[in-house]
Parts: sequence; structure tokens; C-alpha cells
Amino acid sequence: MARTPAWRGGFGRLWSAAVLSSFGDSLRTAALPLLAATLTDRPLLVASVTACGYLPWIVFGLLGGAVADRVDQRRAMWTVDAVRGLLVAAFAVAVALGHASIALLIALAFALTTLQTLFDNASTALLPALVDSEALGSANARLMTGQRVAGGLLAGPLVPLLLVAGAAVPFTVDALTFLAAAALVASLRTAGAGRDPRPAGSTLRAEIADGLRVLWRDRALRGLCAATALCNVGMGALIATLVLLVTGWLDAGNGGYAAATTAYTVGSLVAGVVGRRITDRTGRVRGVLLAGAVQTGVLAVIGSVRSLTALIAGMAAFGFMGMVWNVSTTTLMQQRAPAEMLGRISAAFRTLAVAGAPLGAVLGGAVATAWGLNTPALLAAVFFVLAVISLIPALKPDVSVVAPEDGATTAHVQP
Repeated sequence: MARTPAWRGGFGRLWSAAVLSSFGDSLRTAALPLLAATLTDRPLLVASVTACGYLPWIVFGLLGGAVADRVDQRRAMWTVDAVRGLLVAAFAVAVALGHASIALLIALAFALTTLQTLFDNASTALLPALVDSEALGSANARLMTGQRVAGGLLAGPLVPLLLVAGAAVPFTVDALTFLAAAALVASLRTAGAGRDPRPAGSTLRAEIADGLRVLWRDRALRGLCAATALCNVGMGALIATLVLLVTGWLDAGNGGYAAATTAYTVGSLVAGVVGRRITDRTGRVRGVLLAGAVQTGVLAVIGSVRSLTALIAGMAAFGFMGMVWNVSTTTLMQQRAPAEMLGRISAAFRTLAVAGAPLGAVLGGAVATAWGLNTPALLAAVFFVLAVISLIPALKPDVSVVAPEDGATTAHVQP
């Protein structure tokens, strides 16, 4: 089977839809807090807009995964994007007419992310139906790289220019990207993998529990899930206080902060192109373990070496290994999880990731206040050490935890 996905047909359209949506999402994510700051000078209200963009993952993440396993994933994706496009378009009209309010911003952020819990899980579950199993790693790398370019390099610098044209312009563009992405997904020829009929009386709660049970019984997926949760606590601590580390502890100003975040983006883009060479040699679980070990060392340097040059180099390496981690983890989920449970297993990963980040942000703020602006990076390093340790059992070979109906043994992809 081919190890790279064919651009023609389904994958190319899915990639285009994902990149378009990422571009629009980044415009909206950057514009919402700026708009909120013009409506109120109360920090808690401004922060609430961002917080409501995370809360639905904690509340509805597992439910979104269960629904994604029940429905036609292609149809769910284009329907969700069409609804999101209409919501953002209506919001853009409200902004243009001067009717924006903090309550409206919070409602929009909550509604869009609630819909995203279904879209993202359906997207993860649909990809294996569009490309060969051997090409999943390359497909995920291309998807994530395209999204990082569109969202990290192109959208960010455009926001100030679009806002000059009018407060509603970034949201208008975001609405158009949603609608264009919906059209692309709707044109896919495949409707996703077939599903066996659900048992009579099956409930969403029971199906969520089944997905969590399968996740727990698979050694590799369980280890990856635990490691991802621990890493995201560390990431939350780092991200929430990075601007303070750069502008306060290093006294490098806003330019230094921009250089650090740009280095992270560049590092991740490079990994999107060449990172497969690492996993080809190590295997995906060992590739994740290597990425976590390197990131631990980088965090130790960032938190102890008082140098902007060291920070920039460290953030580039951190971004590189972060992309290796993300691509490998997503690909392993798609290869190891039973197809009919992929949405639920994907949802568990994402829910744990989002739940860990706010906890890490609170811990980062607390240790920065108590022991200094560099200590959150060191705290993050501790959580990455714990993550690497939790991955060690996942290195052992495993077999499928779901037996086929005929009783034959089905081997999982080995780490």
C-alpha cells in the first residue's frame, strides 16, 4: 500500500476543508478577545470569552465522540460546518450593526466549540476511510502542517489588517471559510466506514462507557492517553505564563515573545515535513517517548538558562517534537482503535487534553507567583517526565482487545 496519501479525491478535499477552517478559526480566535476588550475593561469578562471556548470539550467531548460513531461522519461534518458558518455570519451582522455584547461573544464561543466536539471526532474517524492504513501517518502530518501554516503563519498577521477594514470583517471571512469547507466535505464520495447495527436498547452513556473500556484495556492507547493528559497539564502551565517568562524574567519585550512563538511554529512545520523519518526508525510509540524526553530537556533549559537565544532554540525544538508527538498519537489511535469506536476514543484523548490545560494554567500561575516567572517551565518539565514514565508500559507488544465474531485473533499494529 502507498505510504503517502493521494491528493486527488477524498483526502485532497478533506485537507483543503481542514486548512480553510483552521484559517478562519484563527482569525476568529484572535479577533474575539480584541473585540471583547473594546466592550469591557473587566479582565474576568474578557477571559470568560476564551474560557467558554474550552468548556464544551470538558462537558460535551465524550458525547461528541459517541455521536460521531453513530452517524454518517461526512454528513455530520458538513452539516456542522454549515451551521457554524451561519452562526458566525449572523454574529458578523450583529457586530456590523453595533449589537455585539460580552454575553453574545460568550454564547458564540460556547456554541461553536460545542459543535466542534462532533466535527473533530468525526474528522478523526473519517480519515482512515479516505487513505490507506500505511499512509495515515503522512496524511495526519500533512493535515496538521497545513493547519499550522494557515492558522499560525497566515491568519495571525492578517487580523490587525482586517480589523482596520471593520470589526465584523474577520468574522465574515471566518463564516465564508466554514461554508466553503462544508461544501468540500459534502462533495466527498465516501460516507465513511460501515457500521454494524447497534444492539437494541443501546444508549449513548453505555456506548461512551464501552469506548472508555476499550481505551483502558489497550496498553498502548492507555499509555498514550495518560501521557497526553500529563503533558497538557505541563503545556497549560507553560503557555499561560510564557509571556511573563519572556517579558519579565528575560526582559525581552514583545519582540522576544513574538520570536519565541514564531520559533515554535517553524519547528512544528519542519517536523511536519521531515518528522516521519524519526518514526520510521523508532516506531510510533518510541517516537512519542523520544519526543517527550527531548521536550523535557528543552523545558529544563527554558526554565534555567536566562537567554533569549536559548529560549528561541528551545521553542523551535519543542515545536518540532510536539508535531512528532501529535502526528504519532493521532495515527496510532486510528490504526489501533476499533473502527466503530474511533470517535469515542478520539473524544477521550481530546477531553483529557483540554481538561489538563486549564489545570496547568492555574498551577503555572501559582508557582510563578510563589517562586518566580521561570518556574512554570520547570513545573512543565516535571509533568513531561511523568508522561514519559507512563509511556514505558506502552512499549510492550499488545494484541487487539476486541475479538472478531469468528474468534480469530486480530493483531494490533505493534509499537
